[in-house]
Amino acid sequence: MSIESLHIVWIYPDLLSTYGDRGNLLILTRRAQQRGLPVEVSEIRSDQPLPNSADIYLIGGGEDGPQALGAQRLLADGGLHRAVAQGSVVFAVCAGYQMLGHSFFAKGTKCAGLGLLDLYSDRGPSRAVGELAGEIDPRLGLPALSGFENHGGRTHLGPEVAPLARVSTGVGNDGNTEGAWRGKLLGTYSHGPALARNPALADLLLRWALGINALPPLDDTWSDRLRAERAEAIAVRS
Repeated sequence: MSIESLHIVWIYPDLLSTYGDRGNLLILTRRAQQRGLPVEVSEIRSDQPLPNSADIYLIGGGEDGPQALGAQRLLADGGLHRAVAQGSVVFAVCAGYQMLGHSFFAKGTKCAGLGLLDLYSDRGPSRAVGELAGEIDPRLGLPALSGFENHGGRTHLGPEVAPLARVSTGVGNDGNTEGAWRGKLLGTYSHGPALARNPALADLLLRWALGINALPPLDDTWSDRLRAERAEAIAVRS
């Protein structure tokens, strides 16, 4: 494929990087390179300015304190908002997903989010821990979601976003829906890391960034085996 270098930014790895979320960066990079796409990766710490012209931005999960600090610094920086306005892709997990909304709670305090997705998060009656699965919005053309969740929040979607999936196992947003998306912004509670379990989702992000409808297929035998194993484990427990 003859396409210019793909620039991927991992936002604040010093604050937001739990449950293997760095794997999402590795998966995206590898799947692009396997197709002959040159990739530039930037890991931007919380004391550094965020570039506003990258193709894909990744935000991982984190504890309450780092989540609140990360949101404050991203709001002050403004780079992610400028990137979204220019059409960049954003993929956010757990705490990062909550940060994309209007507000979230950290250590019992309501914190301002980035306001990039029409949603807000509060605290749930119990912690959601375990397998997370569901049928993804058919408009995205992806197979079922497979992942792992570990969070105490509940997320409520507004009319300007659509749920990523309808929950069949786990809690996700509220026991009914999981994640959210609008345009080229997508958030999920799925760790795992999410893109290792869901290579088709990784390819969707790449296609959004490249502005194309299809990519050459890859051998996803190992991902398929992992997905099948986790689906079997869910079936046994149920």
